[in-house]
Amino acid sequence: MTAPNRPIYLDNHATTPPDPRVLAAMRPWWEENFSNPASVEHAMGRAAEEAVESARRDIAALIGADSREIILTSGATEANNLAIKGVARFARTHGDERFARAAGDGRRRIVTVATEHKCVLESVRDLAAEGFDPVFLPVAADGLLDPATLREALEVPTLLVSAMAVNNETGVIQDVAALAALAREHGALFHTDAAQAAGRVPLDVEEMRLDLVSLSAHKMYGPKGIGALYVRRRPRVRLSPLLSGGGQERGLRSGTLPAPLVVGFGEAARIARLEALLDEGRIRGQRDRFVEALTAAVPGVRLNGHAENRVPGNLNLTFPGSVDAQRIMAAAPGVCVSTGSACSSASVEPSYVLRALGLPEHEARATLRIGIGRFTSPADVDRAAAELARAWHAALSEAPHPAAA
Repeated sequence: MTAPNRPIYLDNHATTPPDPRVLAAMRPWWEENFSNPASVEHAMGRAAEEAVESARRDIAALIGADSREIILTSGATEANNLAIKGVARFARTHGDERFARAAGDGRRRIVTVATEHKCVLESVRDLAAEGFDPVFLPVAADGLLDPATLREALEVPTLLVSAMAVNNETGVIQDVAALAALAREHGALFHTDAAQAAGRVPLDVEEMRLDLVSLSAHKMYGPKGIGALYVRRRPRVRLSPLLSGGGQERGLRSGTLPAPLVVGFGEAARIARLEALLDEGRIRGQRDRFVEALTAAVPGVRLNGHAENRVPGNLNLTFPGSVDAQRIMAAAPGVCVSTGSACSSASVEPSYVLRALGLPEHEARATLRIGIGRFTSPADVDRAAAELARAWHAALSEAPHPAAA
């Protein structure tokens, strides 16, 4: 429960608070054994290496992978860049000699979705300058990609498809297993940004036949600054590294591993695997309580994205009266919410994700993203709903009347 004088945190899609168990697991690796995990010549280094490998096994177990398929990175942004650019550059460099599965016919098409995270969209755009053909597919009004749309795009030989599992703004869950099957049917590799999905929805890379999966610790109550890329071994997916260096992480990601962060990531993944269903039920209850209170106080507030195919903690809400969401937030400083992706928060433009769903600009600007999490209490959602309703009424009364505009 949040203390009365402390802001209520409802921005769990931007980041989650670290679980106290994660902090406890990390602490010895800051204070007692700070050794480099690559320093295997001595006991402290070997202990750090074993802690890293144990954490890697926990991360792998969360998504049904083999620990040898987990490449540790600085976060999901780096993992997404490595997946997309790594596949493309390997295909360009090695062609049909070593990449016959997807690139033997000289494929240069990279397909993604208009509502992806910025780091995916920009990675795909960057490849245009390297001779690749980027394709950005539209979504329906509910935020879902129609498989028929992807199938049509795949009529042109395609190297890679990238579609996120859970949207970071709307919380919409894509059927990545079906999309991956389509990609595989057409000889393309499939990557998913699962930063918002891991720990929130079931993921099994073998059952879903995913080739590449990006993860982020701080979206699942772990530390910031650490993430991972799952890279399928059988059949093997080949990448070119982004960084040159000492060849850590099987040559795909050079750099000294931050043992405390890796340990924290592993503990967060372990907890998520064991407690995901408990979290889901608790969060769903808090969400329903919040919605009931807010809709009673703000008639006409509208949910964006598919009503059922979404993670329970996400509410992407457009407020009536075209009241700018920034004004609502300013009038409710005791509630921490957002207008969209934290990575785009410096932009004054309305959310490109909401525009892709068909919202006009004035509605996109009147939209807040609410993120309920593991540590959100009933008192938190009651107070937040009341504060946001009060802020909306205040902002509405101060807004210029349309006739006077």
